[in-house]
Amino acid sequence: MSIFCIGVNYKTTRIEARERLAISEHSVPAHLGTICNLKGVNEAVVLSTCNRVEIYGGGEDPVVALDSLKAYLESYFQVRSGEVDFYRHQQEAAANHLFEVAGGLDSMVLGETEIFGQVKKAYMIAQKVGSTARQMNKLFQQSFTVGKLVRSNTSIQQGSTSVGSAAVDLAEKIFGSLEGCSVMIIGAGEMSRVTAQSLVSRGARSIIVSNRSYDKAAELAAELNGEAVRFDDWESKLDFVDIVISSTAAPHTVVQAFPIRRAMARRRGRSLFLIDIAVPRDIEDGVNVLDNVYLYNIDQLQQIASEGKARRERQLVICRDVIAAFLREKGIDALAPLPPDRVRHQDTEQNRTDSPGSGQPLTEP
Repeated sequence: MSIFCIGVNYKTTRIEARERLAISEHSVPAHLGTICNLKGVNEAVVLSTCNRVEIYGGGEDPVVALDSLKAYLESYFQVRSGEVDFYRHQQEAAANHLFEVAGGLDSMVLGETEIFGQVKKAYMIAQKVGSTARQMNKLFQQSFTVGKLVRSNTSIQQGSTSVGSAAVDLAEKIFGSLEGCSVMIIGAGEMSRVTAQSLVSRGARSIIVSNRSYDKAAELAAELNGEAVRFDDWESKLDFVDIVISSTAAPHTVVQAFPIRRAMARRRGRSLFLIDIAVPRDIEDGVNVLDNVYLYNIDQLQQIASEGKARRERQLVICRDVIAAFLREKGIDALAPLPPDRVRHQDTEQNRTDSPGSGQPLTEP
């Protein structure tokens, strides 16, 4: 049986198309159930983040499977044939791609740490649903091993290593210093938490957290010594903040131009900066045409990330050497199924060493 993957990412597809293809976490099990019934697909894992949507799978005929997956994605998300340029990999190329993803080598912010946890979470969801078997179990266990080798044997994580920290870099560049700035975070998920922690560490004066679940907003605000605001009331705080960073899992925009325009009339010319790190996007494009309002989306963060890219690209060569050496040493055996008892042993070991308390975050935006 062969392994394969199909997908799009920030390098191949603009955010307008990626957000149409985004698969929310709660809908992944249903998609996996359908995908594993497609022609040529025996097992599968779905990885969907703000920067990529990828499906990894195993089956007897990878060409048939990849054609089936492409047709499914185009049909389900109503994408016209040729409108999106899907990349397709088979066998060692598929394994190499996953290894680079898990190691942070294929991320917008080279070397970011969040993606490792997201790969692991995608695999855990697939295991729970029952869409993985010996082929995917082996492949993903190998990806965790390689991801750790890359991070422990290189300096790929040097500097800002997440989209959240790149967003904070942007805010700091705009203001010169974050000392005394007031920030509102919309969304209380892992990306919001990481971003808010970076803001506090760089001197932000106050943090306001708003989320659809007020309890989650209150929990994050308490952790940051900030203030929780009910989601229906976030507009009332716009008079007092300098920066708004939004990262929710909503399927549509949650910040529209009208309330921003209304707030700007009360702010008397004070600039407002909004950073949207969600996919689908949280903030309406029309916000950007308002006077003294500046909106940046996740694709634009790539410019911030690129400033430290030269140093990381030197490390990229070393990282790829690590992956190539792993594949040379293991050869096709790296892709061969594990015996069932060994799969159980590695799953137990992985859950122990990479649990949420081990220091690895579980959520790329």
